[in-house]
Amino acid sequence: MNKIFIIFINFYRKFLSLFSYGSCRFYPTCSAYAIDHFKNSSFFKALFLTIYRVLRCNQLCKGGFDYPIVYKDFSCVKYGKIVVKYWFIKTKTKDKYILIRNKNDKQR
Repeated sequence: MNKIFIIFINFYRKFLSLFSYGSCRFYPTCSAYAIDHFKNSSFFKALFLTIYRVLRCNQLCKGGFDYPIVYKDFSCVKYGKIVVKYWFIKTKTKDKYILIRNKNDKQR
């Protein structure tokens, strides 16, 4: 289900967002925020947080930096060559991380 929503968001980014003038008040943009959540969170949590973010993206909200916050368990450590897609910055809560996309990631 997450992949279907990611395809829809990519379609929106490629074709439908051309009609707007880049009016997202947050960084990362709402579509990038949604994709990051759908890749790293459960479906219902990602859907809820995406809808909440889109509803906050208006002229009455200040905007600013709003990185996705995800829960991760890093107990399974793999050794070998890796590709870094995200940076996980630990918060005060256990297993709760701020998700920042790597600058070299192609999907921007």
